[in-house]
Amino acid sequence: MDDQATARPRLGDDNPPLRNRVTVELRQAILGGRLKPGDRLVEERLAEEYGVSRNPIREAIRVLASEGLIEVTARRGATVVKLSEQEIRETIEVRALLEGHNARLAARHQDKDTIKRIQTVLNKGTRAVATRRFDQLLELNQDFHRELYAAGRNTVLSGTVERLRERTAMLFSPTDPTQQARLWEEHAAILRAVIAGDERAAASLAAQHVMRAGADYLLRLNSVGEGLSLSFPLDDTEPSKRKANGRE
Repeated sequence: MDDQATARPRLGDDNPPLRNRVTVELRQAILGGRLKPGDRLVEERLAEEYGVSRNPIREAIRVLASEGLIEVTARRGATVVKLSEQEIRETIEVRALLEGHNARLAARHQDKDTIKRIQTVLNKGTRAVATRRFDQLLELNQDFHRELYAAGRNTVLSGTVERLRERTAMLFSPTDPTQQARLWEEHAAILRAVIAGDERAAASLAAQHVMRAGADYLLRLNSVGEGLSLSFPLDDTEPSKRKANGRE
């Protein structure tokens, strides 16, 4: 009898805890743009919207605050993080540097199993773009970058850049179909360079991918000013090509 009771599936074994489901929904609302930077998160209102008690809402806010998506202050309570333009620019530059180096390492190591997983994610994203299933791309984009970090085989680097991605994920979640299609074309180009073992191209393409997405976000905010340069500061383009382009 005791053995049967022990073997019986529990509700928590079959379904994720309620707080996890609320966290996922709230995260998607932020990254998908339904909740904007600076929006206040009122526990009572969210609990009514999601049909839950305030406790899982409170726990979800705590998790998302640790990810850098929500800021909690004594004066305003919980709000969606709103970065200044300077913070955005600085974060984009740092993330571009790290993403570029990770892609370089991925091209160097050429982990065949991980590359297969990246290709699978890439194919799913390409199909989603072709069928205009843009709702699928947020999660697929996260999967693509996580697998690319794994391909770099540097846990310190991947952990650092993953935290940066969590803090700035809302900057890289475009809803415009043209931008979505372009982002996945850029993913494909990065993967081709990794498969070819071209460290220089992989690093440059990955860095430019981040810089371009960041520039798009600043444009959407209408706060570009003189603009965000799309030329990565540590450009690995060969000297002959730089001269041909008039850059030396």
